[in-house]
Amino acid sequence: MAQVLEFRLPDLGEGLTEAEIVRWLVEVGDVVAVDQPVVEVETAKAMVDVPCPYAGVVTARFGEEGSELPVGSPLITVAVGAPASDPDSDAGTEGSGNVLVGYGTTEAPARRRRVRREQQVPVPVNGRSAAPEVVEGPVPVISPLVRRLARENGLDLRELTGSGPDGLILRADVEYALRAAASPGRPAPALTPETTVASPATASPTPAGTRVPLKGVRGAVADKLSRSRSEIPDATCWVDADATELMRARAAMNGAGGPKISLLALLARICTAALARFPELNSTVDTAAREIVRLDAVHLGFAAQTERGLVVPVVKDAHARDAESLSAEFARLTEAARTGTLTPAELTGGTFTLNNYGVFGVDGSTPIINHPEAAMLGVGRIIPKPWVHEGELAVRQVVQLSLTFDHRVCDGGTAGGFLRYVADCVEQPAVLLRTL
Repeated sequence: MAQVLEFRLPDLGEGLTEAEIVRWLVEVGDVVAVDQPVVEVETAKAMVDVPCPYAGVVTARFGEEGSELPVGSPLITVAVGAPASDPDSDAGTEGSGNVLVGYGTTEAPARRRRVRREQQVPVPVNGRSAAPEVVEGPVPVISPLVRRLARENGLDLRELTGSGPDGLILRADVEYALRAAASPGRPAPALTPETTVASPATASPTPAGTRVPLKGVRGAVADKLSRSRSEIPDATCWVDADATELMRARAAMNGAGGPKISLLALLARICTAALARFPELNSTVDTAAREIVRLDAVHLGFAAQTERGLVVPVVKDAHARDAESLSAEFARLTEAARTGTLTPAELTGGTFTLNNYGVFGVDGSTPIINHPEAAMLGVGRIIPKPWVHEGELAVRQVVQLSLTFDHRVCDGGTAGGFLRYVADCVEQPAVLLRTL
C-alpha cells in the first residue's frame, strides 16, 4: 500500500521567506530517487535546485513556473512504496529526511523514468523545412532569464532553433522571434521580461510606462539598501592615489610564473591589512543592545554584476589568505555568480565590502553600505593622468579611492587613517611588507 507524503518548500535560511519556481525538473507520474532535485527555484540570494527527501512516484505538483511560493507551502506529493512499471525503480526506498538546498545528500539521482518535455526540431528536406521531428529532452536555453522572457511573452521555446552551440537558445534568438511575431511587416522594438502598462482611457492621466516587479534579487537589494539608508548614518571620504607602482608590482608577480594574481586580489590584501590596523571598520552595530560588535574575522564581500542583478559574494576568512589564494577564490565566486550557482552561504556573512566600480568606467561613487556591515571601500578606474611625481609633472596611473563608513562605529579620523593607509599601499606596495 503506497503512502502519499507531502514535501514542502524548505526553510532556505538567512531570512529568506519565499522563492520563485524557475523550472520543474519532474512531471506528475515520474519516479524520483532520494535527494533527486525536483525543482529549480530562484531566491533573493541565488538560483538553487531543491532535492526531495523521499523516493517514490510524483502524484502532484504545486505552483506554475514563474510563480512565487512562501517557505512551508507544498511543492510536490510523492507516493512512497507505490508500484512502478520500471523494474529499476527506487520507489520503495525510505526518504533521507534531509534537504540541503542546492546539493544532494546521497549518491547521484536515478535517471528519469518518463520522457521530459519534448523539443520540436525542424529537419530540412531537399533544402526546405519539413515537419518538426520530436526529440527527447528539455529545451536547451542559455539561462533561466531567457526562459522567463519567452514564457512572459507567450513564446513556445520548442518552436525555436537556437543559434548557440549545439542548438542552445540565446536571448537574441528569443528577441528576434518576438519581434517577428509582433510585426511581420516591420521590425518591432526589443522586448524585455517586463510588463508594459498603458493607462486606460477612463483612468487617471497616469502616463504609460513599464512596471518592473521588485522581487527576487532586485527586491532583496531594494529592501537591504532601504534599511541601510534608514538605519545607518553614513559618511564618505575619498582620495586620489598613484597606482603606477602597484600595477608594476602586479606585472612583476605575474611575470615570475605560477598562477596569475588579479588586481582585485591585491586590493583585497591591502584591505585586510588596513582593517588589521583599523578594526573599528570591521564591525557591526547591535541596535537593540546599543553596542558596537568588533569582529575577529574579515569576511570580504565584493560586488559582482550579473544578468540577475547585483550580487555580493563573500570571501570567507580573507584576512588569512595570501594574494594567490584570494585570486583563486575571487575567480571561483565570480564564475558562480555569472552562472547563478552561488549558494546562500556564499552570499551572506560579509563583514566588509570591496566595490570595484572602476570596471564600469567611472572614477568615483558614494555607495550605500551593505547592511549590517559598517564600511565599504570603493575603487574607481585606473587611468593615465597628469601627476606630480618626485617634484616633476608626469603621466601616472591614477585611481580614486573612497570609503563610505557608519559614523556610529568611528569618527572621521579613523576613517581617514584607514583610507590613507590603503592609498599608501597602492602608491608604495612595499608598505605591505610590514604586515606579510
